[in-house]
Amino acid sequence: MNSKNSAQTLRFLRRGQPVTVGNVAPDRTLLEVLREDLHLSATKEGCGEGDCGACTVVLGEAVGGQLRYQAVNSCIRLAHSVAGMAVWTAEDIAAPSGELHPAQEAMVQCHGSQCGFCTPGFVMSLFGMYQNSGGGQSITREQAQADLSGNLCRCTGYRPILEAAEKMGRLPLPDGCGVDEAATLTALKALEQKQNGDESYLRPGTLQTLLQARAAHPKAQVVAGTTDVGLWVTKQHKRFAQVLDVTAARELQRVETYPHHIAIGAAVSLTDAFAALVQERPQLKTFGQRFAGLPVRNSGTLGGNVANGSPIGDSMPLLIALGASVVLMRWKKTKTGGEIAHRELRLEDLYTGYRTNVMRPDELLCWIKVPRPTGHAPSAAPGHPKPASAPVGGSEPNAVGSLGAEQFMRVYKISKRFDDDISAVCLAIQMTVKGGVVQQVSIGAGGVAATPARARQTEAALLGQPWNADTVMAGAAALRAEFQPISDMRASAAYRHTVLGNLLQRFWLESQGLQGINLDNLQTVEALS
Repeated sequence: MNSKNSAQTLRFLRRGQPVTVGNVAPDRTLLEVLREDLHLSATKEGCGEGDCGACTVVLGEAVGGQLRYQAVNSCIRLAHSVAGMAVWTAEDIAAPSGELHPAQEAMVQCHGSQCGFCTPGFVMSLFGMYQNSGGGQSITREQAQADLSGNLCRCTGYRPILEAAEKMGRLPLPDGCGVDEAATLTALKALEQKQNGDESYLRPGTLQTLLQARAAHPKAQVVAGTTDVGLWVTKQHKRFAQVLDVTAARELQRVETYPHHIAIGAAVSLTDAFAALVQERPQLKTFGQRFAGLPVRNSGTLGGNVANGSPIGDSMPLLIALGASVVLMRWKKTKTGGEIAHRELRLEDLYTGYRTNVMRPDELLCWIKVPRPTGHAPSAAPGHPKPASAPVGGSEPNAVGSLGAEQFMRVYKISKRFDDDISAVCLAIQMTVKGGVVQQVSIGAGGVAATPARARQTEAALLGQPWNADTVMAGAAALRAEFQPISDMRASAAYRHTVLGNLLQRFWLESQGLQGINLDNLQTVEALS
C-alpha cells in the first residue's frame, strides 16, 4: 500500500539487534513493513482486520525493569506504534542451527498444522504464552484455549494445537532459541535514546506533551491500540497525514486504585484494564476473555474503545452499568504559559450520535473512573476529580451488603461465535435488592441504538418495585420498548428486540440462584475420535 503522506524513520529490535526502516508513512501497518520492507513473508495476511490471527507477532517491551511479551495482530497495528520495542516473527524464534523452538516443535510433534496458512500465527501466540509462563510451564488446556481464541484454524485443527500448547513446556530449548532478556532490555534502553523523527507520527512520552501536541495538531488522527483505526486503513483505505498516539504517555499507562474508585488510563491495554476489573468483580472473567481475541486485547485500549464510541463496543454497556465516568483533558493557555484543564462526565453522556461525542477538537479522553464495589460515597484522590456517580452496592452475585442488601452484577454478550466475535447485543445490569425491593439499578445496552446507551426508562420501571416475576415481565416490556434496533449482518431488529427482554428474564433467574443457564458454568467435553 503506497502513501503520499510524509514519512519518518522507524526503529525497533529484531533478534536482539536494532532494525532501521526509513520512509515509513504514519498510516502504514506493521504487517506491511514486515512483508514489504523486511521481506519476512512467514507473517501472513489473512483477514486484514484482526480476526483470524494469521499475522500474529510478539512484541517485547520494558515494564518495571522486566521484559513483557504480548502477541498482537500486525495487520491492523500501525508500524510506528512499535518504535522502541522488540518484535518477534515466526522467522525469528528458531535456533541459528535450524533447530525449532519448543512452540514450533510441539506443533510438529502434535500434528498441529494442516494447510499451514494459520500456523505462523498460532506459533507466535504459543511463543508469547511460552515466554510469559517461564518456559511453557504449567500451561493448562483452559489457559491455552483462552489465549488462542484470537487465532482461527479453517481446517478445524484445534485439538492438536491445544495439545501443542500443553506439550511445549516439556520440550528442551535448543541453544540459541532463548531470549537474552538482560541484553534485550539494554538494547531497548539504547534504542529509546535514538527515537526521533518529524511530526507525521507523534507519540509523546508525558501527559503534558501529549495534550500540548493535541492542541497544536487538532486535526491529527488520534490512536491508541489502532484495533479500529487499523481497519479504516486496511478496509476503508483511509489515509492519515498525521497521527497522534496516546500510548506512550507514562501517566496514562497506569491503573490507579483509590478508596472508592479505580482510574484506568487511556493507554492501558484492554488486557490490563479487564484484569483490574476482574480483580474486584471476578464474575467478569469470562466476559473479559470474550471481549475479543487476546491479540486484540493486548493492542487495544479501554480508553480507545470508549472514545471510539461504536454502538457495538462491549466495554461501554458494562461501564455504564457500573456507573463509570470519563475525564476529558486539554492544554489550556494561560498568561504564565499553560496548564492542564479537565472536565468529567458520566460515560453515557459522552456520546451525541453515531460515533460522535462532546469532546472539543483539542480534548482527549484521558481517564476512565470506575466505582469500586464498596457501596461508599465517591471520594477524590490527589490529582483526580471526584467521579460523577458511584453505584450503591457491589458486584458479587447474591452478596450481602452491610445493610442486608443483596447485590447482583451481570453482563451478557450475544454473538454468533462464542470467541473472537462482535456482539449483536450486549446488556449489562447492576442491581441492589433490599427487603425484596429493588433499591438501585443501572443498565447499559449495546447493539440496540446509534450509541451505547443507558436504559433509563427500564431502570425507572424497576426501581422501587418488588423483585419478582411480575416486575421482571414489566421490566422486559419496558426494555424492549425503550430501544428501536436495526437489522444488519449480525442480527435482525426483531431478534435484538426479543433478546433484550429475554436477557432481563435471564438475570432474574440467575438472581434466584439458577446458574445452569450461565455459560460461565459450562465445560466443553471433547469427542473421542
